[in-house]
Amino acid sequence: MASFVCRSVFAATRRGVSTTAVRAADKAMNDPLEHATGLEKREILAKQAGREDPYEMQVYKRVAGTKEKPNLVPSVAEHRVVGCVCEEDATSINWMWLYKGEPKRCECGYWFKLIDSKPV
Repeated sequence: MASFVCRSVFAATRRGVSTTAVRAADKAMNDPLEHATGLEKREILAKQAGREDPYEMQVYKRVAGTKEKPNLVPSVAEHRVVGCVCEEDATSINWMWLYKGEPKRCECGYWFKLIDSKPV
């Protein structure tokens, strides 16, 4: 009797779980905006409003870069790290800190100035 009870208990524990697939052709994934919060939500809203680069991370081509007409770098903060590729074939980047109100000259001679940008 004990062996019968033992076998039936083990048989019950070895039983697999069975599931069935449900077809949901009429259902779609929810909109990501419904689940997003915080910075992610603000980024999605900014992109929907037409602002493709809300964090101003794109690479800019340098212009004249004189002291009177420096390269303008947008920022929402009072300071920002900027990298300058001084020569077209250079394999290194010259990094420098820019502060609002103070134009700064790179080692290659180009000038940069920090300007206000719209926050995300």
